[in-house]
Amino acid sequence: MLTVRLVYISLITLAIGLAALIGFVRWLEPRFAFFPSPGETETPRHFGVEYEPLTIDTADGEHLRAWLMRAPSPRATIVYFHGNGGNLSIWAPILAGIVRHGFSVLAIDYRGYGVSTGRPTERGLYRDVDATLTRAWTSVDGTLAVLYWGRSLGATMAAYAASKRAPQGLILEAGFPDARAVIRSSPPLRLLSLFSSYRFATARHLQSVNVPILVMHGDRDSVIPYTLGRTLFEGIRGPKTFATIAGGDHNDFAPVDPQAYWVAVERFVQSVQAPVDR
Repeated sequence: MLTVRLVYISLITLAIGLAALIGFVRWLEPRFAFFPSPGETETPRHFGVEYEPLTIDTADGEHLRAWLMRAPSPRATIVYFHGNGGNLSIWAPILAGIVRHGFSVLAIDYRGYGVSTGRPTERGLYRDVDATLTRAWTSVDGTLAVLYWGRSLGATMAAYAASKRAPQGLILEAGFPDARAVIRSSPPLRLLSLFSSYRFATARHLQSVNVPILVMHGDRDSVIPYTLGRTLFEGIRGPKTFATIAGGDHNDFAPVDPQAYWVAVERFVQSVQAPVDR
């Protein structure tokens, strides 16, 4: 009887410990996934680009800050999804640089970022993307190609967006196949991958996408290893191009080799067909 009782107590203790570990991981994962900064300081205007501030309302009642930046003679429209850190102000120089290269840009701050309401979760960010697509496709110039461009976590959002409404092209920068692949690339975090509820399944979202895709990745990326960018690329079934950013790290706010970077973007955009009838 004593042995049975000890086994019973051990099983109960194990179950409680496992539940506690799962609860801890679920509490910890948004703190690893999202690094929002509050407020709004710099805008595209600080970098010589005019913009229109917008508010996009989500289906679950959040209010997202968005910037609409119109190029003087745009060659395409970019719907841009930034990474998991900062807010639109931190990404302003990158967005302004895209506009200066002749593209109109619509970019959002996810819930909990900048002056957007709410707090970020994986499901919540997908709702943010849904709302952004509704706004984007009601305001774009129907004669221009529409491209989704996502960086890091934003690459997952761009892939999800493409699975919901296909653009003419998709640019994925510093992306990854899924969250667990990123966690497994860091030995101290591998145990967390067993209990994490976050998926950020970029590769899975792309399974239903059949538009031209440009994957760009720095070969010195210290956050999302270059090999994960290659893995993401190799799993894409449709038309695709890979561009290695020589010397590029994850948090570069200007390309290490701007000529090679923009040549890759320009060639891709030129290969994308403008819409004939929407």
